[in-house]
Formats: sequence, C-alpha cells, structure tokens
Amino acid sequence: MISLLVAFSLVNAAFAAVYTDPSELPADKEYDFIVVGAGTAGNVIAARLAESKKTSVLIIEAGRSNTGFDSDLITIPFLGPTASPFTTFDWNYTTEAQEALQNQTIAYPRGYVLGGSSSTNYMVYTRGSSDDYDKFAEIAGDDGWNWDNLFPYALKNERHVPPNDGHDDSDQYIHDLHGTDGPLLTSVYGWPADVDETVIATTQELSDEFPFNPDYNSGNMLGVSWMHSTIGGPFRSSSATAYLEPALKERSNLDLLYNTQVTRIIQTGTSDDDLPLFTKVEFARNSSAPRYTATAKREIILSAGAIGTPQILLLSGIGPAQELAQVGIDSIVDLAEVGKNLVDHPLLPIQWNTNSNNTLDPFFRPGPAFDAALDEYHQNKSGPLAANGVSNHMGFFRFPEDSDVLAEFDDPTTGPRSPHFELAFANGFFTTSQQIPTSGSYFSVINIVVTPTSRGEVTLASNDPFAHPHIDPRFLTTDYDVRAMMESVQAAQRFTAASAWSDLITGPYIDSVNATTPEGIQEYMSLWATTIKHPFCTARLSSVEGEGVADGQLLLKNATGVRIVDASVFPIIPAGHPQAMIYIVAERAADVIKEAHGLPVWYLN
Repeated sequence: MISLLVAFSLVNAAFAAVYTDPSELPADKEYDFIVVGAGTAGNVIAARLAESKKTSVLIIEAGRSNTGFDSDLITIPFLGPTASPFTTFDWNYTTEAQEALQNQTIAYPRGYVLGGSSSTNYMVYTRGSSDDYDKFAEIAGDDGWNWDNLFPYALKNERHVPPNDGHDDSDQYIHDLHGTDGPLLTSVYGWPADVDETVIATTQELSDEFPFNPDYNSGNMLGVSWMHSTIGGPFRSSSATAYLEPALKERSNLDLLYNTQVTRIIQTGTSDDDLPLFTKVEFARNSSAPRYTATAKREIILSAGAIGTPQILLLSGIGPAQELAQVGIDSIVDLAEVGKNLVDHPLLPIQWNTNSNNTLDPFFRPGPAFDAALDEYHQNKSGPLAANGVSNHMGFFRFPEDSDVLAEFDDPTTGPRSPHFELAFANGFFTTSQQIPTSGSYFSVINIVVTPTSRGEVTLASNDPFAHPHIDPRFLTTDYDVRAMMESVQAAQRFTAASAWSDLITGPYIDSVNATTPEGIQEYMSLWATTIKHPFCTARLSSVEGEGVADGQLLLKNATGVRIVDASVFPIIPAGHPQAMIYIVAERAADVIKEAHGLPVWYLN
C-alpha cells in the first residue's frame, strides 16, 4: 500500500498499524469502529473517524495493495481502462446472461484493491445534478442530504489543481464551484485533443440541442462541458492516495488489515429495543484459512460496495428469509430488499472513421508510439499517458418536453436539471465491448443512459462467502431504457453530422454501418451495449417504515450496531459518473456518525 521506506517509518513512529494477515491482529484488541471495505466511501469514513484521538478504527479490505506489481495500471491515468477486468486489481465478477444483450454474460468490474473502484475507474468527476441530491434527501427524510447542505462537503472533499500540461484552464471551469484544499485532487484535461475545437464548434453550431455548459459540477449538468478527472499532476487520485495513506501516516488510532475478506457480521446480543445487536466482524484470507473476529464497541460500517455489502448482509442472515433458507442460512433480520433494486448505467460506444493523424489510436495499440509515450511518462511525467485518455469533453442532455419518449413514458429523472442520457467524446476508438482495430484513426461517442429504469439483483450462489454472488443487472430490459439508448445514438449521429465535422469524419465504423434505423440501432445495441460499472441501490435507504434496507441516517433497519455507507445505500442512481457523489455523501456520513457518538463534527446540517 505504501513504500517499504514509509512503512518502516510508520512502524518506528508507532503510527498506524498495517496488517496483511488477520493472525497478526492483537487478539484482545477492540475497536470503536470497524469499517468494512477500503474503497471510495470506506476510506473517507475511516480517515474522518480517526481524526478524533478518542476513537480507535479498524478498516478491513479484501483486496491487494495499490502499489507493487502492475501498479502502473492504477497510477498512470491513461492506463486506467486497463486496470480491470481480469487483473489482480479486480474482483473479476461476471453477470448472469443478459437477455437484452443476446444472452451474453459480461464482465462486471469492481475494485479489489485499496481504494476500491476509485483506484480502477476512469477517473471522471461529475457531482451530479442538484435534483439528485434533493431527491436523496426527500427519500431519506433528512434535508441534510440535499444539494445546498452537501455543497460544503463537496468543497471539503476536493482540491482542484492545474492540469499536468500546464495550459491555462481559467475559462474551462467555474472556480468558485471547486474546492482548493481538500484531499481529492481533480483537474481538467492534461493533454489536448485535435477534436477539442471541433466539439466546441458543434456546441455553437447546434447550440439549441447541444449547448455549452461552463461547468457541469454546478448542480446543473445539462450541456457540454470540459471533463474533470480525479487526476493530480501525472497521477490518479483515489480514496487510497487522498484519504487512507495520509491517515495511516498521521494517526496511531487507525489500523488497516488488507488481503483479508469479511465473511459476515455476527449478532452478539439484543439492544434495549429488543433488536438484534451486531458487534463482531468475521474475516479470513481465503476459503480454507482460519476465521478470525474483531469487535466494534460503537459501530460496524459496511462500505463494501453495491455488490459486496448486500453479499455480506445476506451471509450474515440479513435479507429475504426465504432466499436465505434456500442456501442454508438462518434468518436473523428479514429484510426483503437486500440485494434487490440493482441499477446500473448501460453504455454503448459508437465510432466513426476519420482522416486525422492525431488521434489517440496509436497509444491504444502495442507498438513504438505507445512505447515512446511510456518512456516520456517515466522520464518526465508528461505526455498523453499523464492524462485521461477517455475524453476531454462530455455532455448531459434531456429529452425535449414535447418528445415522443416523455409522451409515452413517465419521466424517470429527479428534476429539470437531471439528464436522461450522456454523450462523451473520445479522440480515438473507445470501447469496452468491441475488438480494438489494429489500424486506422477514429472518433467515438460513448452513449450512456443515466436514468435507467431496468432493475436487477444480487443474490447468493451459496453460503460460501468466497463464492461470487449471482449478479444480474438486467440491462435494457425496459422499453424506456431501449428507447432512451436509441435516442442517445441518434443524438450522437446528429452531433457528428454538424458541418464542423465535415473535414474530419469520413464515415461510420463498420460495426455501426447499419445503425441508421431503429431496428438497426437495436441490433447494434444488443451486440455491443455493456456496463459502465456504476452499480447502485442494492441496500437502499428509505424513511418509510417497511421499505428499504437502511434509514435516512444510513443505519441498518430492524437491527442495531450497523451502518451502510457506499453506493448500495443510495436510494437513486446519480445521473452521471458517481464517484464524486459517493465521496460527498461519505464526508457527511462521517459527521453523522460522529454526532451520533458525541464526537466533534465538521459542519453537519
């Protein structure tokens, strides 16, 4: 996780203890808080709780260190898309057969490393619309979760830094909307693309449909903006580098155990309200290794993500009683929605041939161009590999109020500032589902339905905690989602049909030559649509009695001693790339926990 030199310094300074084997934990040590999962949210929670010297915190991570073997994949920004799947940084899940995708089973990446998916994602930083936060607050029954009250936490989380290539970014974002001294580093693009000017020209030529938005992080996402990434200088910024590593260096009341999987949480009694009380966490290195336990005197915080958290709950006897019985688990807390309501953003890339000699395509292929760029990166920490290779711009859009889509379907968005779909613009052949061509130059538009209505589930395959659960997102299984993706593709085609592209685009890539009719687009969709890797809502909160898995303070319902802070507890899926909202919610959640235990809070409203 940290260099040997730093680790040695930590040991000698008697600061944080870092363990890679549960047998190393002091047998009689109890903690105030145990955080399960050192991912995007979990590291925020652990670092913030450890700010109080009166507390002791243990954070447990199933995955590996974020340094060492192959760590370039999660450090060098351009290489981010290669960090998963099928690497040591990934859980390497696959889905159940997806009916709408010609019954394909698809890879379902989740981070298996310190930092979780913040160490393996594509680094896009979009806070989401103010409507999403306000809807979160409404469902939670707590105005503290609304946009206005969470905005201070957004600034607390972020430190916006100059781009790595040193260009003047003063007109590419609204400065007052961004933090300047938070732990998470963000920046606009660090390597210019030939298509940047063409994208901006299109927002001027087709301004009614594709307007320019000076900063999509304002709470109003609509329009095309310069993309923000969690990149500081030439490096990825993750929850591990931003929160966990500094806390381990500075605090002696925080312990880390990694390479160790939590297998369940254990009931140890009943509360004064006669509810099951959970204070013990069980864990092991692998299925044949000894099981160990640790005790949380105050709370267990589940931050294992939208797949891991419901799996742990189910393995602990918390979930639909009838389903638990089918895999031989006794029910302790009968909560029907554990593992249900899985929602994710479907993604569909589409490409065009271009006559440009300045796309990123040579860097996507093995060969002299990539080798030279890698040498430049290692020698000078500069060049294309020091930047996000996905996109420099992205746009978020709503269907017109008089559209056929809204006439036929209920509007699934949370309000007028929330988009229905996203277009991201890539200076090269971007895909996560197709074979990358070995030659040629391309322009890509990444289509994403950001307010999908399809719902899936996470269920246990067995009572073995080391067996991957069944993951069924049920992508594109509602008529609305199919129609929304078709509309997105048609919008992308109108965007690239603007005169600004006439000297660059020479025609559609062969995979999409027939995607010119509704039937052709739907066939293309069934072949190449996939996940953007944004699972949510599998342990969703609700203030309504008898609904959801957690309450508006993120506490597990019908039990005591457990709180959930990660994407699983969200009652909605954010209409954008979600890591920013997860960070922001986790920042306030840390204050919610502190207040509940009489510890000083930072802001809290």
